[in-house]
Parts: sequence; structure tokens; C-alpha cells
Amino acid sequence: MSKYLISFPSAAMVVPDEEFEAVGRAAHAVIEEAKVAGVYVFGGGIDESVPPALVSADGTVTEGGYSWAPPLNGGFTVLELPSREDAVSWATRLAKACRCQQELRVFGFDPAS
Repeated sequence: MSKYLISFPSAAMVVPDEEFEAVGRAAHAVIEEAKVAGVYVFGGGIDESVPPALVSADGTVTEGGYSWAPPLNGGFTVLELPSREDAVSWATRLAKACRCQQELRVFGFDPAS
């Protein structure tokens, strides 16, 4: 089984304010289904009110993320699934619930995890 990251950037979710609560309920329902199915690993959203910090090997902290990289924001879910086809199926369910496309990535196997 592989772990899959299903995610979206904040800018992808363009939902009218009056529908945002319904979107949240729909997304949480899919997450509950994943938990019941035993495939849920972890999920959440990046707290965009707290800026990132870069931490160097010597412990130096610089406020802000990498200047050359796009910002990391939005929401994500990690699921452990037997196949890419299953991951696409779950990503489809999340895309429908969130009303935006989801990016699908697979984690490389780490024998220590």
C-alpha cells in the first residue's frame, strides 16, 4: 500500500461565502468515509495566518518561505491506499466535495516509516 497526498492550493477553491459551510460539511463527510474505510492517515489545512519560517542547519530562523517557490497553502489529505486507481477515486470525491480540482501525489516508500 502507498500513501497518497491529495491537496489543493487556496486559490483553487472559489466558493461563494454563503456556500462555504456546505463545502466544509461535504469535505468532512468524505474524510469521515475515509476514516470508516480505514484509509485515512492525516489531513488538514495550512494556517495561512501564521507565516512560514525557514530554519537553517545552524538553527538560524528567517521569516518567510522560499522566495523562489510558490506559497504552500490550502488543504491536504493523506490516505493509504492499495492503488493509484483507488487514489484517483478518493481524489474525485474530494474534488466534488471541495468544488475544486485536487492534486494527487504518491509518497516514496520510506522503510523507517
